[in-house]
Amino acid sequence: MTIAPASPGKPTAAFVGASWAALFLGVISYAVGLWNASMIRSEKGFYAAVLVLGLFAAISLQKSVRDKAEGLPVTALYLGLAWAVVGASVIMLAVGLVNSGMALSEKGFYGLSFAMALFASVAVQKNVRDALQYRPSYVPPDHLTRSA
Repeated sequence: MTIAPASPGKPTAAFVGASWAALFLGVISYAVGLWNASMIRSEKGFYAAVLVLGLFAAISLQKSVRDKAEGLPVTALYLGLAWAVVGASVIMLAVGLVNSGMALSEKGFYGLSFAMALFASVAVQKNVRDALQYRPSYVPPDHLTRSA
């Protein structure tokens, strides 16, 4: 007998709103900080690219972990790459900040904005995925509805 994984509850409106607000706040504060920074354009581009890379990698990692937990096929290579790219984006930001001439408060600002945006992107992706199950047109994958 196979047991289908427990279905997550529908995310509350408060959690969905807080997740989106945290994502926008993290990304916008990071972007405004870059806009107002006294760095050369290539350095601003590096920090912007690190944010985009981190957001994409975090969302991809969350989706892969969730797929694997639900029994959907996920290759170990892809899952490993997702973890590696999240780690690489964090390391790239840390190395860039350590080697920059910014004040410690500015370094902390970018680090916190980055961490907040990454966490919020994972929460938003989770909410979108959980809410999908409650749409009238949603048909669960065959392996989640089969019983022995």
